[in-house]
Amino acid sequence: MKYLYPQPLKAKRVNKRSHLAAGVLTPALFEYRKGDDQPPLETPFNGSTLKSARSIINLLFALGVAALALVGCASAKAPVGQLYSPPPSLSGTATPVVARSQSAMEAISRGVAAVTPPGAALQDVYFQFDSIDLITEAQEILKKNAEWMKANPKSRVEVEGHCDDVGSAEYNLALGAKRAQVAKDFLISQGIAPDRLVTISYGKEAPACFEETEECRVQNRRARFVMFTELPTS
Repeated sequence: MKYLYPQPLKAKRVNKRSHLAAGVLTPALFEYRKGDDQPPLETPFNGSTLKSARSIINLLFALGVAALALVGCASAKAPVGQLYSPPPSLSGTATPVVARSQSAMEAISRGVAAVTPPGAALQDVYFQFDSIDLITEAQEILKKNAEWMKANPKSRVEVEGHCDDVGSAEYNLALGAKRAQVAKDFLISQGIAPDRLVTISYGKEAPACFEETEECRVQNRRARFVMFTELPTS
């Protein structure tokens, strides 16, 4: 019984040996002859073809193994890099930054309390009620402030005098001026040049605490030290 599909034209014979000798892997070769009852089966590879295919596979396998070996050697010799290098400020190698106290004038313009940061180089000194006398603790703080100024000879400091809210504005302005002058005089006695120090009084106008309690009043009776410029180097 013959198939009803159109009969293919007779294909041109291909030199299979020349193809295999050139190392070209071609699809299975078919030969059609006019009058065949059914399509011919694929021509199987002969022994020479299988041997060539195995040789190519073995060569590719050997190349892959060699490439993996080279990659492994390079990885073993390469130094292991640090994934994350913390900045100097986190690694402890950077010079610590000294917090700067804003002046009372700056605090007033911003509507905030005139508070000295805990990490400031120059710390506040406190006074008793209606007093300008330096207590022992205040003198120790002033000595530390003087040591810092000696270690930083270019710095100039404004000494601010402050008071609590008891009394008139005029009285507290005068009291604040006296407190600032007392603190300045003590720094001069510790070896600080007078031209590196200026004084100003804010009275009760720039408090560190705004509540009308005794705890707040104690915080407001103080002298502050604000770095404001540097001396010229020439």
